[in-house]
Amino acid sequence: MKKSWRKKLLPFLCLFLLAAASGCEGTKKEGRQKVRLAEVTRSIFYAPLYASIEKGFFQKHGIDVELKTVWGGDKTMTALITGGADIALVGAETSIYVYAQGSEDPVINFAQLTQTDGTFLVSREKMDRFSWEQLKGKTFLGQRKGGMPQMVGEFVLKKNGIDPHKDLNLLQNVDFANIPNAFASGTGDFVQLFEPQASLFELEGIGHIVASFGAESGKVPYTCFMAKSSYMKNNKDIIEKFTAALYEGQKWVYESSAEEVAKAIQPYFEDTELSVIEMVVDRYRSQKTYAENPLLDEEEWKNLQDIMEEAGELPKRIDIGELVDPSFAEKAMKE
Repeated sequence: MKKSWRKKLLPFLCLFLLAAASGCEGTKKEGRQKVRLAEVTRSIFYAPLYASIEKGFFQKHGIDVELKTVWGGDKTMTALITGGADIALVGAETSIYVYAQGSEDPVINFAQLTQTDGTFLVSREKMDRFSWEQLKGKTFLGQRKGGMPQMVGEFVLKKNGIDPHKDLNLLQNVDFANIPNAFASGTGDFVQLFEPQASLFELEGIGHIVASFGAESGKVPYTCFMAKSSYMKNNKDIIEKFTAALYEGQKWVYESSAEEVAKAIQPYFEDTELSVIEMVVDRYRSQKTYAENPLLDEEEWKNLQDIMEEAGELPKRIDIGELVDPSFAEKAMKE
């Protein structure tokens, strides 16, 4: 683990140990149990979650979701381990970082939301025939070092014969929120972007989508729902209901039209045109970015650690049984 993660997490470990003994018990409201959910960012990437809320699947299973966007993996994990949230939606790699600190109450992944990377390679110039070789010698505006987007980005570049630190002028000093603005103002020949920004740039003529990092990297537990081991032990029924509701949302997203999905989740993206939301949903569905069920399997877990290891960010290999509990997903899928 890099020092940046150590510095961010260490100040909260004492608070974590104090909070570990007591689960954040769900409170009942009108016969339903409240679950405080912290999401790492607000993104169409998470459409099945928002659909599950808007279509009433959580309420149907007796849960009221109190959703809060925390903006950042370190902040989301801090909210979880210090008792500010019951469940977190964040990259599975964060559970590995916490575990490597020697936690007595590890954070356990129990349901998967996205199963591929959600970023796209955007070129400033239109390319009718793109090849990865065309990146050599160019300025590449990448994502934050140590985060999953950048780790997957480097993994895909190496897979295609590109050494990101030798063959490119790699820029990683721009904050996540400012990357689109930096590219729009003229920085970089290529940029790695999430949706809907990639599609918006294409519509506005600022850039052109030439490749998908998700399609290139294969399946990986990119974003998962996780909770402290103590919370899961004390609130097994909540985790079961939460996972069952999520699975209904995942199925609904794939069984419904892109237009229906876009209309359902539009309240979460009021500043984005419905047609753009629909286009992004269709693109993510076509490459199976949204997990079709909540089960995180061993192959995906291995792929995650391979990507982290390749990037030099893996503290140590951890068996899937240590940080993943598939029983809730398996039960939801059976029922």
